[in-house]
Amino acid sequence: MPKLTIDGQEIEVEPGTVIIQAAERLGIEIPRFCYHERLAIAGNCRMCLVEVSPGPPKPQASCALPCADNMVVKTNSSMVKKAREGVMEFLLINHPLDCPICDQGGECDLQDQALLYGQGKSRYREIKRSVEDKYMGPVIKTQMTRCIHCTRCIRFSADIAGVPELGAFGRGEHMEVGTYVEQAITSELSGNLVDICPVGALTSRPYAFIARPWDLTKTESIDVLDGVGSNIRVDSRGASVLRVLPRVHEDINEEWISDKTRHACDGLRVQRLDRPYVRNSEGRLVEASWGDALAVVAERMKTLEPKEMVALAGNLACAESVMALKDLTDRLGIASRECRLEGASVDAAHRAHYLFNTTIAGIEQADLCLLIGANPRREAAMVNARIRKTWLKGGLEIYSLGAPADLNYAYDYLGDDVRLLNDIVAGGHKLSERFAAAKRPMLIVGAQALAHRDGVEIMAAAQAIAERYGFIKEGWNGFNVLHHAASRAGALDLGFVPAEGGWNIRQILDGCRREQVRLLYLLGVDEMDPVLWGDAFVVYQGHHGDRGAHRADVILPGAAYTEKDATYVNTEGRVQQARRAVFPPGQAKEDWAIIRALSDVLGQPLPYNTLEQLRSRMTQAAPHFAQVGDIVPAAWPAGAQHPDTFRLTSASLEEFVDNFYMTDPISRASATMAACTKEILGQDQKRAA
Repeated sequence: MPKLTIDGQEIEVEPGTVIIQAAERLGIEIPRFCYHERLAIAGNCRMCLVEVSPGPPKPQASCALPCADNMVVKTNSSMVKKAREGVMEFLLINHPLDCPICDQGGECDLQDQALLYGQGKSRYREIKRSVEDKYMGPVIKTQMTRCIHCTRCIRFSADIAGVPELGAFGRGEHMEVGTYVEQAITSELSGNLVDICPVGALTSRPYAFIARPWDLTKTESIDVLDGVGSNIRVDSRGASVLRVLPRVHEDINEEWISDKTRHACDGLRVQRLDRPYVRNSEGRLVEASWGDALAVVAERMKTLEPKEMVALAGNLACAESVMALKDLTDRLGIASRECRLEGASVDAAHRAHYLFNTTIAGIEQADLCLLIGANPRREAAMVNARIRKTWLKGGLEIYSLGAPADLNYAYDYLGDDVRLLNDIVAGGHKLSERFAAAKRPMLIVGAQALAHRDGVEIMAAAQAIAERYGFIKEGWNGFNVLHHAASRAGALDLGFVPAEGGWNIRQILDGCRREQVRLLYLLGVDEMDPVLWGDAFVVYQGHHGDRGAHRADVILPGAAYTEKDATYVNTEGRVQQARRAVFPPGQAKEDWAIIRALSDVLGQPLPYNTLEQLRSRMTQAAPHFAQVGDIVPAAWPAGAQHPDTFRLTSASLEEFVDNFYMTDPISRASATMAACTKEILGQDQKRAA
């Protein structure tokens, strides 16, 4: 391993480490524009020049020079200072002096480094170059005159996003960055281009001229628009959330987030439920006080038998509200409750049967991946990015059984007939040998399979494959369920499934059709067709005027994920907590507090009055809720016997998420997501009114 000295400090590094990486380990800062630790090395900007000996008597780019034995590096010599001043002067030759109107102002690498490493004056007196702006879609605003040709955006789109739609054309002074045919960038990760751009060439179109960074209150939180649980920072001013940015979490989202996570936040400001409503005798929803609304719900519930009532938890429900609703249904004797609203056939009895056991970071250790009814690009964009990252390194074989899709990496398509699983289980398929030979194989069961009419059999077949072909071994669990809903893993952990004698979702909907279900309590349920609820009395508790609220007889306004301190469990079983950035609008309340107040009106008060007491109750129900931020591995149940053949029909697997940009009431209310839907997907989709 090479040993070298940097600014008098000796360090030993792995072969292939470049000087800028070695300096970072010593805490020595070297300025850079084109270098990014997650992107391929380009060596374009020359800002990271250092003095190296032995070697030619000239500064060298530290981002492209591998460390070698007995190398002596100086990062702050007079030669280096003069070189950096020259590079900075060169970069500023054509850069416009429009910092006061640039959205990157206050967060601009060029501003910071010009102050620290620049000369303080310019000798350039000629006319500055001007470049025509390029159109890159609804989420990216361009000012290409500011571009310094670092090519970070090109490398990100090609390597990380897997959509090589950006490139450089022209040479020298005439070089420009853009799409060869002007169009919207079709990647669901395109918003990250704004983060990695070191100048103001690429900025956020929805956020343009909204605020300066010092105007904002910054709150660390968790994204809930899919099941990944990406770590985010919510920037707010007053009562409004103005933008969402990623936080670094190496094991989940690294430093990226999807466009939906980033830009759907404008949906938090519109179509909100800010006061209770009750449907009157004329069939119209009218405003009501909290006391009147809760009294109407309690009065109706007291007139019904427990078997005539049902509680459903939606995709955005936090663990606290799910726990409170479960406790209330237990006290009222309501056995029919459900969180698997699309009919997902996951076994709630064994935690390992419904988690992403490999973990998201663990994908990088796999050498084979079988997708069963999964489209991770639409269901969990950051999981798909991790799969692509592993595939790019080489050595990852990917096979897909399900609806055909462009996943941004190469895979062997096995068709969409679920009966293929029988051949694999029996060992008669050509893949059987590949599975058996893999050292760290993994499979991912997605929403297409979980919601399939043969979902129970598909899950059983997947478990049989995992056990028979070594997907589960000492130190490795390659069986994974990819949840698309933020609430799902937490609700299953807390047991929000039918109690003894209760109905599952299919039986509940059949009961609605037969008029056996007389009351539905919906905790943020917006992903179902209200027609399926028949003539049941509907109590909707949520934060947006979406599908559930349209059909409701009583509306109880709740808080969105940015408006409450709440707990969520991501698809890999990691307990995380979202923080309140702003307060709920109007008379809206936190969801668990609404349920607690309803329990008082019903005469069945729940045994907690504070959030801390409720979280203590959650820890009693599921002890791993006490380990926030950590993954508590789930033990795989041993001794299961699997048949050689499963009752699988010829029904094909169909795409579950047809529109990545509108999967929940927040994103459906977002004007930015509507623009992405129309521009990128070519759909003019109507949003709920």
